[in-house]
Amino acid sequence: MLPWSEILLRLGAAAFAGGLIGLNRDLQGKPIGMRTLALVGVASALLVALADQSADLAHVSDATSRVIQGILTGIGFLGAGVIVHTGGHQDVHGLTTAACTWLTACIGIACGAGQWPGVLAAMVITLAVLTGGHRLEGLLHRLLGGKDSANGKSEEKSDHKTEKHDAENKGVAAAED
Repeated sequence: MLPWSEILLRLGAAAFAGGLIGLNRDLQGKPIGMRTLALVGVASALLVALADQSADLAHVSDATSRVIQGILTGIGFLGAGVIVHTGGHQDVHGLTTAACTWLTACIGIACGAGQWPGVLAAMVITLAVLTGGHRLEGLLHRLLGGKDSANGKSEEKSDHKTEKHDAENKGVAAAED
C-alpha cells in the first residue's frame, strides 16, 4: 500500500494539473473549467492508484490497463457533451475543451501511476498550446493562405455580406431585364 504522503502527492498533483488546464478554459469562457477538470484529474489519479495497489503482482498491469481503458471511455462521453454543432457542419464549438477534458484524464492517470516526468512534460506542452496555440494557428493560416481559424472562412471569402449583396443585385438586375 502507498503511504499517505504519496497518495496525497499523486492526487494533489492531478488536481493541480487539471485545475491549471481548467483555469485556461475558465478564462476563455468555456463550459468546462477549473473545478471540473481538477475533479477529472483527481478521479483518474485515484482509480489508477487504487488499481496499481493490487495485492497479486500478476494482475497489476492487467487491472491497471482495464481501469485506464474505462477512464478514457467514460471521459469520452463527458467530452462529447461539450461539443456543439451550430449552423452548418463547419460550425463546431467545444473541441478544444473536449480535448482538454480527455487530456486531463490522461494527466490524472499519469499522476496516479507516479509518472512525474510525463506529468511535467504534458503540463508544459499543454499550457503552451492553450496559451499560444491560437495566435500561432492564426499566423500560420495567414502565411499559408488557409482558412481563418477564428471564423472558419478563407481569407478571400471572408466578406460574406459583400458576396450576398452581389448575388442579390444580380438577381434584381436579371428580374429587371
